[in-house]
Amino acid sequence: MMYSLPEGYRALVIGASGAIGSALLQRLQSDSRCAAVLGVSRQSTPGLDLLSEASIAACAQALAAQGPFHLVLDATGALTLNGRGPEKRLDELDAAHLLAALQLNAVGPGLLLKHFVPLLASGERVIWGKLSARVGSIEDNRKGGWYGYRAAKAALNMLLQTAAIEVARRKPLAVVAALQPGTVQSALSQPFVGDDALRLDDSAGRLLSVLDALQPTGRAQFVDHQGQHIPW
Repeated sequence: MMYSLPEGYRALVIGASGAIGSALLQRLQSDSRCAAVLGVSRQSTPGLDLLSEASIAACAQALAAQGPFHLVLDATGALTLNGRGPEKRLDELDAAHLLAALQLNAVGPGLLLKHFVPLLASGERVIWGKLSARVGSIEDNRKGGWYGYRAAKAALNMLLQTAAIEVARRKPLAVVAALQPGTVQSALSQPFVGDDALRLDDSAGRLLSVLDALQPTGRAQFVDHQGQHIPW
């Protein structure tokens, strides 16, 4: 249960058809303190296309009457794009692939902030949680590789940090967090780690517990599924 949010809080999961998004949605549906939880994706009604700002804006407008929301979870993102996985070496860099990674993993989530932050409740504790990745940490980069994905997640983290500063001016009780969900059993990670990964339900439960414990700081917080802070 999300004990830090008001009784009868309202939640929204963006990217609810994905592996972690679906697990988060199911967790929230079982929380008796949650009055309503909505899930949106490309397949939902209203639908949402992360590559189209018009689609993002239309989805936000359609959901405005069902808010305000106390918890928004952005579970969008992709590691493999157009059948191509992450680059391991400099000679694999391709401009179109780099731009596609940035568009899906940074630009799209940035536009979600633009259109959905206004749907957050005012004068109450609210949480914006966005799935990021440890590989987006510049300081933690010790292995190299994965150029486009790393760059996109680092850009995403900067967008979250900048948005958090602005959001705090109007909603001082807001928590904004970049989340490292751990390596989970999903289609995204399976080609790289096999089945040696966290169960989706375990990851979702941990992420919600971590968010529940975070305090508003006026800044974004980069944390993993165990509640440990990750260097930017």
